[in-house]
Amino acid sequence: MQIIRSLAEFRKIRQNLSSNSIGFVPTMGNLHAGHQSLLEYSVANNDLSILSIYVNPTQFNNKADLKNYPRTIEEDCALAKKLRVDYILIPQYEEIYSDNYAFRISENTELSKILEGKCRSGHFTGMLTIVAKLLLITKPTKAYFGEKDYQQYLLVKEMSESFFLDTQIIALPTKRDNNGLALSSRNNLLSTAQLQQAPLFPRLLSSAKLSEKEISQLLTKEGFIVDYIKTYKNRRFGAVKLGKVRLIDNFEK
Repeated sequence: MQIIRSLAEFRKIRQNLSSNSIGFVPTMGNLHAGHQSLLEYSVANNDLSILSIYVNPTQFNNKADLKNYPRTIEEDCALAKKLRVDYILIPQYEEIYSDNYAFRISENTELSKILEGKCRSGHFTGMLTIVAKLLLITKPTKAYFGEKDYQQYLLVKEMSESFFLDTQIIALPTKRDNNGLALSSRNNLLSTAQLQQAPLFPRLLSSAKLSEKEISQLLTKEGFIVDYIKTYKNRRFGAVKLGKVRLIDNFEK
């Protein structure tokens, strides 16, 4: 396994990779079992696998959220090595945004204006810009995303197709803990009491018997702050805050 922090170095390596199939998993690090499942799938289904770790500042509309995002590079690299990932790309801001974010992907679709797009101004612009950059740098055959961020997956897929990128965008099922809570790096910021309370969110969100309004009312009653509970194209999406921690999830209806 090679750990590469220079884009120039990685691009030289990429020029010499002649494998028929290259899998790619873009992350912001603090890897958990959800990331592990993506990496395991990539390793099992491709000749080579690439992991990127980059906490992307342009997709955070809350500076405190960016500052508090967990960073565990050493542990992440150890897990990637155990999973037999071939390359880890850890780019630096100065190289990724040598233009100081002057050029970016400006999304303008129905999907980009609702749910997370409505609640987090500029989030998808930053997310799509970094994903486009990483796809162009790594040039993978396939890139893997978790269904927990299903709206993100759909937008990345649309962007990739719109710009004729030679990468198949693939979504894999959401990984959950034993209580049904979707695994997320943000879960590390929950207190012990909040971790016991948080599974109520996916339990209610996935209920076929409850309306969006009923779910919202029940969550509010239990101390959650509800950003939205909304059904979009046969999938129910939700975003809530528990204390200072924001959780998102979705279920197919």
